[in-house]
Amino acid sequence: MLRRRLFVASLAAPAVLRGGLATAQGAWPAKTVRFICPFAAGGGTDTVSRLLCDQLGRQLGQQFVVDNKGGAGGNIGTTELARAAPDGYTLGLITVASHTLNPMLYSKLPYDPDKDIVGVSRVAILANLLGVSQSLPVANVAELIALCRKEPGKYAFASSGPGTSLHLSGELFKTMAKVDIVHVPYKGAGPAYGDLVSGTVQMMFANMPSMLPQVRGGKVKGLGVTSAKRFAGAPDIPAIAETLPGYVATSWYGVGAPAGTPEPILARLEAAIVEALKQPDLQRRWLEDLGLDMPPPGRAGFAEFLAEDRKLWAPAVQASGVKLD
Repeated sequence: MLRRRLFVASLAAPAVLRGGLATAQGAWPAKTVRFICPFAAGGGTDTVSRLLCDQLGRQLGQQFVVDNKGGAGGNIGTTELARAAPDGYTLGLITVASHTLNPMLYSKLPYDPDKDIVGVSRVAILANLLGVSQSLPVANVAELIALCRKEPGKYAFASSGPGTSLHLSGELFKTMAKVDIVHVPYKGAGPAYGDLVSGTVQMMFANMPSMLPQVRGGKVKGLGVTSAKRFAGAPDIPAIAETLPGYVATSWYGVGAPAGTPEPILARLEAAIVEALKQPDLQRRWLEDLGLDMPPPGRAGFAEFLAEDRKLWAPAVQASGVKLD
Protein backbone atom coordinates (compact mmCIF):
# COMPACT_ATOMS: atom_id res chain seq x y z
CA MET A 1 0.00 0.00 0.00
CA LEU A 2 2.83 2.39 0.91
CA ARG A 3 4.59 1.60 -2.38
CA ARG A 4 1.37 2.36 -4.32
CA ARG A 5 0.95 5.73 -2.55
CA LEU A 6 4.55 6.68 -3.33
CA PHE A 7 3.99 5.77 -6.99
CA VAL A 8 0.82 7.89 -7.22
CA ALA A 9 2.62 10.79 -5.50
CA SER A 10 5.47 10.58 -8.02
CA LEU A 11 2.99 10.83 -10.90
CA ALA A 12 1.36 13.88 -9.34
CA ALA A 13 4.65 15.70 -8.66
CA PRO A 14 5.28 16.94 -12.25
CA ALA A 15 1.75 18.33 -12.39
CA VAL A 16 2.31 20.18 -9.13
CA LEU A 17 5.61 21.57 -10.41
CA ARG A 18 4.00 22.65 -13.66
CA GLY A 19 1.25 24.37 -11.74
CA GLY A 20 3.82 26.10 -9.53
CA LEU A 21 5.75 27.37 -12.55
CA ALA A 22 2.58 28.61 -14.18
CA THR A 23 1.64 30.43 -11.01
CA ALA A 24 5.12 31.98 -10.78
CA GLN A 25 4.92 33.18 -14.37
CA GLY A 26 1.36 34.36 -13.92
CA ALA A 27 2.44 36.41 -10.91
CA TRP A 28 4.75 38.56 -13.04
CA PRO A 29 5.67 41.20 -12.14
CA ALA A 30 6.36 40.37 -8.50
CA LYS A 31 8.97 43.12 -8.05
CA THR A 32 10.23 46.33 -9.61
CA VAL A 33 10.84 46.20 -13.37
CA ARG A 34 13.83 48.00 -14.88
CA PHE A 35 13.11 49.83 -18.13
CA ILE A 36 16.19 50.81 -20.15
CA CYS A 37 15.98 54.04 -22.14
CA PRO A 38 19.00 53.95 -24.49
CA PHE A 39 19.31 57.75 -24.58
CA ALA A 40 20.14 60.46 -22.08
CA ALA A 41 17.60 61.94 -19.70
CA GLY A 42 15.66 65.02 -20.77
CA GLY A 43 14.87 64.18 -24.39
CA GLY A 44 11.78 62.84 -26.11
CA THR A 45 12.73 59.19 -25.58
CA ASP A 46 13.12 59.81 -21.85
CA THR A 47 9.74 61.55 -21.62
CA VAL A 48 7.98 58.76 -23.48
CA SER A 49 9.69 56.11 -21.35
CA ARG A 50 8.60 57.75 -18.10
CA LEU A 51 5.01 58.33 -19.16
CA LEU A 52 4.69 54.78 -20.43
CA CYS A 53 6.30 53.28 -17.33
CA ASP A 54 3.92 55.21 -15.12
CA GLN A 55 0.97 53.70 -16.97
CA LEU A 56 2.46 50.18 -16.99
CA GLY A 57 3.03 50.43 -13.25
CA ARG A 58 -0.64 51.27 -12.79
CA GLN A 59 -1.76 48.44 -15.05
CA LEU A 60 0.47 45.78 -13.52
CA GLY A 61 0.73 46.84 -9.89
CA GLN A 62 4.52 47.13 -9.71
CA GLN A 63 6.93 50.00 -10.19
CA PHE A 64 8.61 50.38 -13.59
CA VAL A 65 11.84 52.37 -13.17
CA VAL A 66 13.48 54.12 -16.12
CA ASP A 67 17.24 53.57 -16.38
CA ASN A 68 18.90 55.94 -18.88
CA LYS A 69 21.80 54.24 -20.65
CA GLY A 70 22.72 56.67 -23.41
CA GLY A 71 25.66 56.65 -25.80
CA ALA A 72 26.79 55.35 -29.20
CA GLY A 73 23.54 56.26 -30.92
CA GLY A 74 21.54 54.08 -28.54
CA ASN A 75 23.77 51.03 -28.94
CA ILE A 76 24.97 50.93 -25.33
CA GLY A 77 21.52 50.70 -23.78
CA THR A 78 20.14 48.45 -26.51
CA THR A 79 23.04 46.02 -26.09
CA GLU A 80 22.38 45.91 -22.35
CA LEU A 81 18.75 45.12 -23.05
CA ALA A 82 19.69 42.37 -25.51
CA ARG A 83 22.04 40.74 -22.98
CA ALA A 84 19.75 41.00 -19.95
CA ALA A 85 18.22 37.96 -18.29
CA PRO A 86 14.98 37.04 -20.11
CA ASP A 87 12.89 37.03 -16.95
CA GLY A 88 10.65 40.04 -17.55
CA TYR A 89 12.48 42.28 -15.09
CA THR A 90 14.55 44.11 -17.69
CA LEU A 91 12.66 45.70 -20.56
CA GLY A 92 13.53 48.67 -22.72
CA LEU A 93 12.67 51.25 -25.32
CA ILE A 94 13.42 50.24 -28.90
CA THR A 95 13.43 52.84 -31.66
CA VAL A 96 14.04 53.61 -35.29
CA ALA A 97 17.71 53.97 -34.29
CA SER A 98 18.12 50.57 -32.64
CA HIS A 99 16.17 48.52 -35.17
CA THR A 100 16.24 50.41 -38.49
CA LEU A 101 19.11 52.90 -38.78
CA ASN A 102 21.97 51.41 -36.77
CA PRO A 103 21.85 48.06 -38.60
CA MET A 104 22.47 50.04 -41.81
CA LEU A 105 25.01 52.47 -40.35
CA TYR A 106 27.25 49.94 -38.55
CA SER A 107 28.82 47.00 -40.35
CA LYS A 108 28.80 45.11 -37.05
CA LEU A 109 26.57 45.71 -34.04
CA PRO A 110 27.03 44.17 -30.58
CA TYR A 111 23.44 42.93 -30.78
CA ASP A 112 21.14 41.51 -33.43
CA PRO A 113 17.85 43.43 -33.43
CA ASP A 114 16.00 40.56 -35.08
CA LYS A 115 17.35 37.72 -32.93
CA ASP A 116 18.30 39.19 -29.54
CA ILE A 117 15.24 41.37 -28.82
CA VAL A 118 11.52 40.66 -29.02
CA GLY A 119 9.51 43.62 -30.26
CA VAL A 120 6.51 43.56 -27.91
CA SER A 121 4.74 46.60 -29.32
CA ARG A 122 5.21 49.93 -31.00
CA VAL A 123 3.92 52.71 -28.76
CA ALA A 124 4.37 55.89 -30.78
CA ILE A 125 4.95 57.17 -34.29
CA LEU A 126 6.57 60.54 -34.62
CA ALA A 127 7.60 62.88 -37.34
CA ASN A 128 10.59 65.13 -37.07
CA LEU A 129 9.95 68.86 -37.26
CA LEU A 130 12.11 71.31 -39.19
CA GLY A 131 12.69 74.37 -37.04
CA VAL A 132 14.69 77.46 -38.05
CA SER A 133 16.02 80.32 -35.99
CA GLN A 134 13.80 83.37 -35.67
CA SER A 135 16.49 85.52 -37.29
CA LEU A 136 16.44 83.53 -40.54
CA PRO A 137 14.42 85.54 -43.12
CA VAL A 138 12.16 82.71 -44.29
CA ALA A 139 8.55 81.81 -43.54
CA ASN A 140 8.18 78.47 -45.29
CA VAL A 141 10.09 75.57 -46.83
CA ALA A 142 10.06 77.03 -50.34
CA GLU A 143 11.68 80.25 -49.11
CA LEU A 144 14.26 78.24 -47.14
CA ILE A 145 15.21 76.26 -50.23
CA ALA A 146 15.52 79.46 -52.29
CA LEU A 147 17.72 81.08 -49.65
CA CYS A 148 20.02 78.06 -49.39
CA ARG A 149 20.35 77.80 -53.16
CA LYS A 150 21.19 81.50 -53.38
CA GLU A 151 24.07 81.15 -50.89
CA PRO A 152 25.30 77.55 -50.99
CA GLY A 153 27.37 76.41 -48.02
CA LYS A 154 26.48 79.41 -45.87
CA TYR A 155 23.76 77.82 -43.74
CA ALA A 156 23.98 74.92 -41.30
CA PHE A 157 21.66 72.41 -39.71
CA ALA A 158 22.21 70.92 -36.26
CA SER A 159 21.63 67.37 -35.09
CA SER A 160 22.16 65.39 -31.92
CA GLY A 161 24.79 63.27 -33.65
CA PRO A 162 25.86 61.58 -36.90
CA GLY A 163 23.56 58.84 -38.12
CA THR A 164 20.57 59.87 -36.01
CA SER A 165 17.13 60.26 -37.59
CA LEU A 166 17.62 64.01 -37.10
CA HIS A 167 20.83 64.00 -39.14
CA LEU A 168 19.42 61.72 -41.83
CA SER A 169 16.26 63.83 -42.15
CA GLY A 170 18.57 66.73 -43.03
CA GLU A 171 20.62 64.68 -45.47
CA LEU A 172 17.49 63.56 -47.29
CA PHE A 173 16.33 67.18 -47.41
CA LYS A 174 19.69 68.25 -48.90
CA THR A 175 19.44 65.62 -51.62
CA MET A 176 15.82 66.17 -52.57
CA ALA A 177 15.92 70.00 -52.35
CA LYS A 178 19.31 70.15 -54.09
CA VAL A 179 20.79 72.50 -51.50
CA ASP A 180 24.25 72.75 -49.98
CA ILE A 181 23.81 73.05 -46.21
CA VAL A 182 26.38 72.06 -43.59
CA HIS A 183 25.73 69.39 -40.97
CA VAL A 184 26.83 70.35 -37.45
CA PRO A 185 26.60 67.40 -35.03
CA TYR A 186 26.20 68.05 -31.29
CA LYS A 187 26.51 65.81 -28.26
CA GLY A 188 22.81 65.85 -27.50
CA ALA A 189 19.81 68.00 -28.30
CA GLY A 190 20.29 70.49 -25.44
CA PRO A 191 23.40 72.27 -26.79
CA ALA A 192 21.99 72.11 -30.33
CA TYR A 193 18.84 73.94 -29.27
CA GLY A 194 20.90 76.63 -27.57
CA ASP A 195 22.76 77.37 -30.79
CA LEU A 196 19.58 77.14 -32.89
CA VAL A 197 17.77 79.69 -30.75
CA SER A 198 20.77 82.03 -30.81
CA GLY A 199 21.16 81.68 -34.57
CA THR A 200 24.63 80.10 -34.44
CA VAL A 201 23.12 77.32 -36.57
CA GLN A 202 20.14 78.22 -38.69
CA MET A 203 18.01 75.07 -38.75
CA MET A 204 17.44 71.71 -37.13
CA PHE A 205 15.36 68.62 -37.76
CA ALA A 206 14.25 67.32 -34.37
CA ASN A 207 11.73 64.89 -32.91
CA MET A 208 8.30 66.42 -32.40
CA PRO A 209 8.30 65.93 -28.59
CA SER A 210 11.29 68.22 -28.20
CA MET A 211 10.87 70.65 -31.14
CA LEU A 212 7.14 71.37 -30.90
CA PRO A 213 7.41 73.12 -27.49
CA GLN A 214 10.22 75.28 -28.91
CA VAL A 215 7.94 76.33 -31.76
CA ARG A 216 4.91 76.90 -29.57
CA GLY A 217 7.05 78.92 -27.17
CA GLY A 218 8.13 81.23 -30.00
CA LYS A 219 11.82 80.37 -29.71
CA VAL A 220 12.08 78.99 -33.25
CA LYS A 221 9.92 78.90 -36.37
CA GLY A 222 8.39 75.57 -37.37
CA LEU A 223 8.50 75.22 -41.15
CA GLY A 224 7.51 71.63 -41.84
CA VAL A 225 6.97 68.12 -40.51
CA THR A 226 8.72 65.11 -42.03
CA SER A 227 5.63 62.90 -42.23
CA ALA A 228 3.75 62.42 -45.50
CA LYS A 229 0.82 64.47 -44.18
CA ARG A 230 0.33 67.21 -41.61
CA PHE A 231 0.28 66.19 -37.97
CA ALA A 232 -3.20 66.32 -36.43
CA GLY A 233 -1.86 67.91 -33.24
CA ALA A 234 -0.33 70.84 -35.14
CA PRO A 235 -2.33 71.18 -38.37
CA ASP A 236 -1.03 74.69 -39.01
CA ILE A 237 2.47 73.34 -39.77
CA PRO A 238 2.73 72.01 -43.35
CA ALA A 239 4.32 68.73 -44.32
CA ILE A 240 7.65 69.20 -46.09
CA ALA A 241 6.22 66.85 -48.73
CA GLU A 242 3.82 69.62 -49.74
CA THR A 243 6.88 71.41 -51.15
CA LEU A 244 9.11 68.38 -51.81
CA PRO A 245 6.79 65.59 -53.03
CA GLY A 246 7.89 62.20 -51.75
CA TYR A 247 9.85 63.53 -48.79
CA VAL A 248 9.10 61.28 -45.76
CA ALA A 249 11.27 60.62 -42.71
CA THR A 250 9.28 59.30 -39.76
CA SER A 251 10.44 57.67 -36.52
CA TRP A 252 8.90 55.36 -33.95
CA TYR A 253 9.24 54.16 -30.38
CA GLY A 254 8.44 50.70 -29.05
CA VAL A 255 8.93 48.30 -26.16
CA GLY A 256 11.34 45.39 -26.39
CA ALA A 257 12.25 42.42 -24.20
CA PRO A 258 15.28 40.10 -24.29
CA ALA A 259 14.81 37.10 -26.55
CA GLY A 260 13.77 34.06 -24.56
CA THR A 261 11.41 35.94 -22.27
CA PRO A 262 8.60 33.48 -21.41
CA GLU A 263 5.46 33.75 -23.50
CA PRO A 264 3.11 34.32 -20.52
CA ILE A 265 5.16 37.37 -19.55
CA LEU A 266 5.23 38.71 -23.10
CA ALA A 267 1.48 38.21 -23.44
CA ARG A 268 0.74 40.00 -20.17
CA LEU A 269 3.11 42.86 -21.03
CA GLU A 270 1.58 43.20 -24.48
CA ALA A 271 -1.93 43.36 -23.01
CA ALA A 272 -0.81 45.97 -20.46
CA ILE A 273 0.70 48.15 -23.21
CA VAL A 274 -2.48 47.93 -25.26
CA GLU A 275 -4.49 48.99 -22.23
CA ALA A 276 -2.04 51.78 -21.31
CA LEU A 277 -2.33 53.29 -24.79
CA LYS A 278 -6.11 53.46 -24.40
CA GLN A 279 -5.90 55.77 -21.39
CA PRO A 280 -7.23 59.27 -22.17
CA ASP A 281 -4.49 60.99 -20.14
CA LEU A 282 -1.75 59.23 -22.07
CA GLN A 283 -3.46 59.83 -25.41
CA ARG A 284 -3.76 63.53 -24.61
CA ARG A 285 -0.09 63.79 -23.68
CA TRP A 286 0.93 61.88 -26.82
CA LEU A 287 -1.08 64.02 -29.20
CA GLU A 288 -1.28 67.49 -27.68
CA ASP A 289 1.94 67.81 -25.69
CA LEU A 290 4.42 65.56 -27.49
CA GLY A 291 3.24 65.47 -31.08
CA LEU A 292 3.01 61.69 -31.25
CA ASP A 293 0.64 59.47 -33.18
CA MET A 294 -0.61 56.10 -31.94
CA PRO A 295 0.38 53.05 -34.01
CA PRO A 296 -1.52 49.75 -33.95
CA PRO A 297 -0.22 48.19 -30.68
CA GLY A 298 0.99 44.65 -30.06
CA ARG A 299 3.29 42.10 -31.64
CA ALA A 300 1.14 41.36 -34.69
CA GLY A 301 2.70 42.80 -37.84
CA PHE A 302 5.85 44.08 -36.13
CA ALA A 303 8.26 42.19 -38.41
CA GLU A 304 6.43 43.36 -41.54
CA PHE A 305 6.45 46.96 -40.30
CA LEU A 306 10.19 46.77 -39.61
CA ALA A 307 10.94 45.53 -43.12
CA GLU A 308 9.00 48.46 -44.63
CA ASP A 309 10.65 50.95 -42.28
CA ARG A 310 14.10 49.84 -43.38
CA LYS A 311 13.09 50.38 -47.01
CA LEU A 312 11.81 53.86 -46.14
CA TRP A 313 15.06 54.99 -44.51
CA ALA A 314 17.53 53.31 -46.89
CA PRO A 315 17.66 56.30 -49.33
CA ALA A 316 18.46 58.73 -46.51
CA VAL A 317 21.25 56.52 -45.20
CA GLN A 318 22.66 56.15 -48.71
CA ALA A 319 22.48 59.90 -49.32
CA SER A 320 24.33 60.65 -46.09
CA GLY A 321 27.28 58.43 -46.92
CA VAL A 322 27.69 57.91 -43.17
CA LYS A 323 29.35 54.84 -41.69
CA LEU A 324 29.79 54.74 -37.93
CA ASP A 325 32.19 51.84 -37.42
